[in-house]
Amino acid sequence: MFTLAWPWLLILLPLPLIFSLGKPSGSKQTKQTSGGHLQMPGVAEAPTTGLDNSPRRSRWPHWLFWTLLIFAVARPLWVGDAIELPSKGRDLMLAVDLSGSMQIEDMVLNGKTVDRFTMVQQVMSEFIERRKGDKLGLILFADHAYLQAPLTQDRRSVAQFLTEAQIGLVGKQTAIGEAIALAVKRFDKAEQSNRVLILLTDGSNNSGSITPEQAADIAAKRGVTIYTIGVGAEVMERRTLFGKERVNPSMDLDEAQLTLLAPKTKGRYFRARNSDELEQIYQEIDKLEPTDSDQLSYRPQAELFYYPLAIALLVSVLMMLSGFSAVQALVQRLPRSAS
Repeated sequence: MFTLAWPWLLILLPLPLIFSLGKPSGSKQTKQTSGGHLQMPGVAEAPTTGLDNSPRRSRWPHWLFWTLLIFAVARPLWVGDAIELPSKGRDLMLAVDLSGSMQIEDMVLNGKTVDRFTMVQQVMSEFIERRKGDKLGLILFADHAYLQAPLTQDRRSVAQFLTEAQIGLVGKQTAIGEAIALAVKRFDKAEQSNRVLILLTDGSNNSGSITPEQAADIAAKRGVTIYTIGVGAEVMERRTLFGKERVNPSMDLDEAQLTLLAPKTKGRYFRARNSDELEQIYQEIDKLEPTDSDQLSYRPQAELFYYPLAIALLVSVLMMLSGFSAVQALVQRLPRSAS
């Protein structure tokens, strides 16, 4: 966006016109001074050289020079888009379960029945967008835990990695302990800050080289707060040979374990049976771990004053050369007239 730092200086643009209107006309000046000035022989008949203030002479170079000079003094700027400055927020790691059970279609999103992971992707992406000022990371876990995105303030990249993830990408089992341990390890490489892990799963730990309890103890010592979220509906209808029957699709969810893990790190356990509850959970986490409300930003600026200033200098040089040529013509004419 183009702007002027000091636009009020543009009121100086008509200043030469005001001064010229206040002066008597050239013809009156000639009549008033023609009887009092000394005329050299032959000079009176010489044509106009351009050194006088005759209105016949074009004034556009002077106006152009003045206009360019005023625009340069007003400081024209090119202002870029706003850029958020890094702030001391939270280091927030998201650990998402990609085991086979996450493809169970027991969730309703926008009136349609979808699988658990699709619902998690949608709601968690909205949560990521709200975490301005925080560093976010993404861990995907199943048979083992893998770091998909390191801690970064690039929220769009983290959301994109989550969108591109697929069920079964890292196995079909559930390594909750490894996910916690990997998050703690990544926090150790970051600067000291508020460290938060949001772990979302629909099952129980049945894989990995470390138990969730051991990993939670380490997290508590390293100052990591863990919020655990259990996902899955409590009732789902399915068709059988004898008709429809109601079943509990979340029988594998180990709520007792998830409930014990969170308090060890001064966190909490949440239960998400549908998309509305999951959204409410993220809103509650927003309150428990608020973002920095004083997010600072700046707009990069590029100075443009040197463009009109350079053109003004060029115009002034051309005016000087024009005046010098007129003086030379007059000097060359004077000896011939005197002789």
